[in-house]
Amino acid sequence: MSLLTEFNVVFAGKTPSEDDIVRLCGDHNPVAIIVRYGKVGYQAMDASPNLRVISKHGSGTDTIDKEAANERGIQVTAAVGANAAAVAEHAVALMLACAKSIVGLDARMRAGHWDKATHKSIELDGRVVGVVGLGAIGRRFAAIAHAMNMRVLGFDPYASPLPDYIELVTLPDLLSNSDVVSLHCPLTDENRNFINAGTLASLKRGAILVNTARGGLIDEGALLEAVRSGQLSSAGLDSFHVEPMLPSHDFHQEPRILLTPHIGGVTADAYTKMGVASVGNVLNVLRQSRTSVPV
Repeated sequence: MSLLTEFNVVFAGKTPSEDDIVRLCGDHNPVAIIVRYGKVGYQAMDASPNLRVISKHGSGTDTIDKEAANERGIQVTAAVGANAAAVAEHAVALMLACAKSIVGLDARMRAGHWDKATHKSIELDGRVVGVVGLGAIGRRFAAIAHAMNMRVLGFDPYASPLPDYIELVTLPDLLSNSDVVSLHCPLTDENRNFINAGTLASLKRGAILVNTARGGLIDEGALLEAVRSGQLSSAGLDSFHVEPMLPSHDFHQEPRILLTPHIGGVTADAYTKMGVASVGNVLNVLRQSRTSVPV
């Protein structure tokens, strides 16, 4: 906030609806919108003719209509890398929790069981991990996996240059050769539900799937069937098609699917970094456009 003292800052609330954002834009005609929760579509853009930039307080911009923004000369920015450490660490935590059955064993012990003689965990040393998406988060996750002596396969048609421990392969090769697959790519129309019945069938039997990116990357029904059939040994998920997840969701009945409420990037440090970065992006764009209209 100390970076924005020259501007009039209007708060939209914790979880504004799209209509709330449109109404605020009509009332205040902002030159910038900083958004964490909420959808920014063309209606909000048309309601604020002075708008120059939409800055995401985070890394994913799928809730912003980028095509509409481009048509109107509005820049869309993201706090790229600000939450990379937090999300990568969360992905590693989900991977380890799946491989070591942490949640299930904890529940069993609390119920009075001692499964030392019967339980076998998965050892990740020397295993192959496939990283889909090699931006700041994917690269940090890959670095941690490499430090754990895992072989790292990567798929990202846009990432370059990369550390030599990441072996770039095609997506089919990554899926068929990985013991663990971790998703770190943005959601686009082209990759929506690309983890589906067909791609899941191509995985090694007993593989682990981790998703700390976007829920729309996965066909949830196909994933549930893959876990129940044993094609996947387990999955660790931090994002979902519908959020918040409904209590009736079938995932709640499958203990081999570990669930967290899209909090991979939610740490005190990450929030500070994302806040400063998202404000910095706004100021950079406004300086370039040389506007002095209050935000």
